[in-house]
Amino acid sequence: MFHPKPHPDFRPLPKLKVALVGTGFIVEECHLVAYKKAGIEVCGIMGRDLEKANRVASRFGIPCVAQSVAELLEKANPDILDIAVPPLVQPAVIEEAVKYPKLKGILAQKPLAMSFDEATRLVRLCEQAGKVLSVNQNMRFDPSIYAQKQILNEGLLGDPVLATIDMRAVPHWMDWAKGMRSLSTWIMSIHHLDTFRFWLGTPDRVFASFRKDPRTQFDHVDGINLYILEYENGPRASAWDDVWAGPVKEGGAPSCEIRWRFEGTKGVAKGTIGWPDWPKHTPSTLEYTCLDYPGEWIRPQWGVAWFPDAFVWPMADLMAAIDHGSPLFASGVDNLETIALLEAVLESGTNHRVTTPQSWLKRR
Repeated sequence: MFHPKPHPDFRPLPKLKVALVGTGFIVEECHLVAYKKAGIEVCGIMGRDLEKANRVASRFGIPCVAQSVAELLEKANPDILDIAVPPLVQPAVIEEAVKYPKLKGILAQKPLAMSFDEATRLVRLCEQAGKVLSVNQNMRFDPSIYAQKQILNEGLLGDPVLATIDMRAVPHWMDWAKGMRSLSTWIMSIHHLDTFRFWLGTPDRVFASFRKDPRTQFDHVDGINLYILEYENGPRASAWDDVWAGPVKEGGAPSCEIRWRFEGTKGVAKGTIGWPDWPKHTPSTLEYTCLDYPGEWIRPQWGVAWFPDAFVWPMADLMAAIDHGSPLFASGVDNLETIALLEAVLESGTNHRVTTPQSWLKRR
């Protein structure tokens, strides 16, 4: 009986030093918590708020606090730069980082950029500078999502038929999200669209429908996102990215959850994502049944969750690629297909028509 693992095994981790750009929630409560647990050496940090940067550095024993990317790279002398800043700021950080000759790799935050053309430029910039670029598509390392990929690789579900993700959860939109060309597609749906790519590859056609989120006060095009992905070889994938989830913030009873399901010709897998329970540590779940084990549901157990446990694996993946050339789970080149899919979804939902990611990918 096959019991998938909740995460890859990169241990022992290479002895590479990491410096961080950013001091927000995702850095302090996810990146640094996971890195400390794994024994990753964090040699420096910088952020716009120097007082906060000093506080975070003190909490995690980080020796160098800098006020600019150039100062961070020069004083901390890292092997890897971990960037966790808003997408409109990230390109300038990458442009500065590739100038530093001793830097080996960059872990960029998702979205890599707010357009396909800008993302392509950043990928080429890193290639020309000889820097290994990975994009932090960390939902690929959620225990249930990663385990499902193994089940697919084993062929236990047969040929893929239908994959669905049903999200009813309320994100906290940051101030930097205001005024961007996309809200939910580039910030929330990116997780699920990239997951479908991780499981099934890049789709051939997309149809999306948007409506504005009643709770979000600033203007936006894409709030609640519904979309269908078509694959020429048969499978279909669909997600409801419901960022409203009812009046749960206005006094209604809690009703937030994320569930996924994957059906094949030989079996079915389904799972839950624990993230909506944060700050409660809730592991994601998975169960599957297939014709190889008729009449049984296999339910692997693990104690790890997406937040914060899975955040170590994108960094470990990058370290392994730098140290001994192993292929990346989410390289910059691969991520261009995710950005192309975002572009296709945004165009479809805005213009009410079927689109294809290939119309962007051919521009590479």
